[in-house]
Amino acid sequence: MEAVGARLVDCHCHISAPDFDHDLDDVLEKAKKANVMALVVVAEHSGEFEKIMQLSERYNGFVLPCLGVHPVQGVSPKDQRSVTLKDLDVALPIIEYYKDRLLAIGEVGLDFSPRIAGTDEQKEEQRQKCSLTFSRETHHQPLKRARGADKVLLHAFDGRPSVAMEGVKAGYFFSIPPSIIRSGQQKLVKQLPLTSICLETDSPALGPEKKVRNEPQNISISAEYIAQVKGISVEEVIEVTTQNTLKLFPKLQYLLPK
Repeated sequence: MEAVGARLVDCHCHISAPDFDHDLDDVLEKAKKANVMALVVVAEHSGEFEKIMQLSERYNGFVLPCLGVHPVQGVSPKDQRSVTLKDLDVALPIIEYYKDRLLAIGEVGLDFSPRIAGTDEQKEEQRQKCSLTFSRETHHQPLKRARGADKVLLHAFDGRPSVAMEGVKAGYFFSIPPSIIRSGQQKLVKQLPLTSICLETDSPALGPEKKVRNEPQNISISAEYIAQVKGISVEEVIEVTTQNTLKLFPKLQYLLPK
């Protein structure tokens, strides 16, 4: 993929994933060559918090840390379960400790899939978890739980465009991953105003090809797709989405190298 001139921000990725343990330096170098100026790195569970903070120190000004607790806990599919308040009890003191060094809280949300949260008790625990993290400037919330947060990013939104428009009215942002080229969400991209769009990769997931590791350098695929759907230049997409990112994450402009 040929890099364009403007600089990009990957608003949501998981470079602390084991998928990158053997070649992370190369992955980040390729991202920089693709004009990516920063990676917003999010957590799914407290077990990776320290690793993310270490990466943010090692790649200072390029890896920007976010700590959060995903609604689904467990690495392998057979071990997956709904998040509990005990998970939050472990996570919150660490988040509190690092709060001044964090860009945002993420990723968090709700997942009421029957196999994950099949009981009312599980659903209520997820709701309580989200309510508790709201007071800590949550940025990654499902639409119905985002009320009360003034800076919200809905990553890889796959709902109806009409529902997304409610988020637009509320001032929320939506980040588009490279998988958009195969996901059939063209209508969503077409309806979302460019001023509400950010770019993400969700690496190592949501790449342009199924079952192939995604990388931050693929962020330009999202930009090119949006440009094609909206009939505008890639440069305009990158310029506006990067400005959107600075609005979403005000601390970003102070964390980036001068």
